[in-house]
Amino acid sequence: MRRNLFVVALLAGCNRRPETTSQKPNNPVVAVVPVRRQTISNSLDLVAEFRPYREIDLMAKVSGYVNRISVDIGDRVRTGNVLATLEIPEMKDDLARARASIDRSTSDVARARDEIRRAESSNQMAQLNYDRLSSVGKTKPGLIAQQDIDNARARSLESGAQLSAAKSALSSAEHNVQVIRADENRVQTMFNYTRVTAPFDGVITRRYAEIGAMVQAGTSSQTNVMPIVRLSQDTMLRLQLPIPESIVAKVKVGFPLRIKVPTLNRTIDTRITRYTGQLALATRTMEAQVDIPNSDLSIKPGMFAEVIFQFESKPDALVIPLLAIDGAGEIRKVMIVNSSNLTELRDITTGIETPEAAEVLTGLVEGDKVVISGRSQLKPGTTVTSRLSSTPAQGAKN
Repeated sequence: MRRNLFVVALLAGCNRRPETTSQKPNNPVVAVVPVRRQTISNSLDLVAEFRPYREIDLMAKVSGYVNRISVDIGDRVRTGNVLATLEIPEMKDDLARARASIDRSTSDVARARDEIRRAESSNQMAQLNYDRLSSVGKTKPGLIAQQDIDNARARSLESGAQLSAAKSALSSAEHNVQVIRADENRVQTMFNYTRVTAPFDGVITRRYAEIGAMVQAGTSSQTNVMPIVRLSQDTMLRLQLPIPESIVAKVKVGFPLRIKVPTLNRTIDTRITRYTGQLALATRTMEAQVDIPNSDLSIKPGMFAEVIFQFESKPDALVIPLLAIDGAGEIRKVMIVNSSNLTELRDITTGIETPEAAEVLTGLVEGDKVVISGRSQLKPGTTVTSRLSSTPAQGAKN
């Protein structure tokens, strides 16, 4: 019995923990990021598409049968090159008829001029005869009957009227020639449309018609009118940019851009050439365009490009993550951990901001450790254990 009591007492003594004289402090662990000097840029990346500077579907001005097509896809043409010709037999007849009408009207003009010369001669003879008889009647009254003098005067007036009529006939014939020549010019102009020519330098990217096909006149916005070919100008390209509403106010003609073409591993520094000045209701974006020279034809229409809008940039700036900042406006707050591992609340002013980082103008110095998480559980003067976070100040460059 005594032996059993001894074993129980021994076990009880082994389970008893010694009393500690002091408790180890349980400090909260916080993630911090040091304030660093970096280059910070406020930029926006967009995706855009290269388009031909000019691109049209060439249609015939007149209806007819395709007689010849001298180009195919991939062919390069110069301004004025004949791409296709049409066959319109009835238009040749119209042109021949107009020219025959001009010949006939020209003959009418010549006949009218001859008639004027004859009328002028008759009028001169009649007027001379009347003047002679009238003079004799005045110097020797009664020698010539008054009836003869009156008849001579009447013939003179009649010949004058015939001269005026001949002049009017000549004017009418000349006017008729002008009308017929205008009609000939119209027919000739329409006949010239049987030759479809290139309006600018470019490359044929599509061929719609073939020899013998009947094409309609493309004089209206009819959807069933078949074009002949499609012509694109690719020595100069347009880069179409959808500008978000948030930055529309900052976009101006001449705004600098950096364009990256990933498929070509090429970077182009350029500027905005033009923009629409209004937002598309469906997308809430404004279209802007950049003209890109492409003399070597390395960029193909339809390629995508990354466009970088860099609004502000500052080298050697004090930068912290945006996660570390509380509040809004000019004066904002951050919590730091000082050299004594105590938390402090600092007022700061910020400069350039990106979606991930901000420039600090006042309130911090390089090397300060800012708390990036769990600040709502901390108060100024709290002793903490800091742990450096791997979260970088994105949007900034070392």
